[in-house]
Amino acid sequence: MRNLSTRFSRWLISGPPLLYLLIFFAAPSLIMVFAAFRIPGDYGGLVPMVQTDDAGHTQVLINAGNWHDFITFENFGRFFEDSIYAQLFLKSFWYAGLTTVICIVLAYPLAWLIARSAKKTRDLLVLLVILPFWSNFLIRVYAWMIILGPQSYFSIGLNKFLALFGIAPVTMLFSEFAVIVGLVYVHLPFMVLPLYANLEKHDMALLDAAQDLGANAWQRFWRITWPLSLPGVWAGTALVFIPALGMFAIPDLLGGTDTGMIGNLIKQQFLDSRDWPFGSTLSIMLTLAVLLMAAIAGWAGSRKKERA
Repeated sequence: MRNLSTRFSRWLISGPPLLYLLIFFAAPSLIMVFAAFRIPGDYGGLVPMVQTDDAGHTQVLINAGNWHDFITFENFGRFFEDSIYAQLFLKSFWYAGLTTVICIVLAYPLAWLIARSAKKTRDLLVLLVILPFWSNFLIRVYAWMIILGPQSYFSIGLNKFLALFGIAPVTMLFSEFAVIVGLVYVHLPFMVLPLYANLEKHDMALLDAAQDLGANAWQRFWRITWPLSLPGVWAGTALVFIPALGMFAIPDLLGGTDTGMIGNLIKQQFLDSRDWPFGSTLSIMLTLAVLLMAAIAGWAGSRKKERA
């Protein structure tokens, strides 16, 4: 009875999250994989395999002799034949990687400041970090459209400053700069919070001991603080890089015609072109690329631990 009660308790705790993942993650992923091998319908969507007439009779249209009219590998061939999709992937990786690096550079000092602040001040600073989550994502992006717009005080002041040095006026909105600014702004808290959670747990006695042994500030940071904070860095990198890689709203609103990412193409295939099979193919390739990078990062981390 005790073993039965223990198993029931485990399933009671792990069952709801597992069911949630199966329904909202595993099932949609399987549908996406299945759709990637289908043929698009004449008016979008997928060619139906089952047809129901007005009388309510259901007829299965696919059989062993005509399966090639419903199942195809052309979507993957189309992806590998045209280099524009590989270029778009590389551009998306570049945007996501640059966003991640900038977030690390900006978030690390902020997280360190929060972790070393007094308890009362620390709680206020953490609240300020998570405060943007209280407003709608699109509203915050639209706010950046106003800030970076040509008639904003920021743009006017910047162009007046550049004019003093004989530099022509610049347009910040609908550019790569605006896309990077938007990506960094949206994902910066996802880098700050893991770093703060890690840095808060560091034992300051280690830094005092290193200082007593003659280590300067840079040596204390590079030899002690940075290695101990790597779990927070890797966690923040995953939380920033993966969502930024598939982002489509920010390039749509803040970017121009040459700043589209792979997420924009996937959205276009599903909503505009209504080519669901090829959109599913692009989604699968994006998922595989992310999983491959995660596997490489895990392998590199394990190798580093073995050497250590």
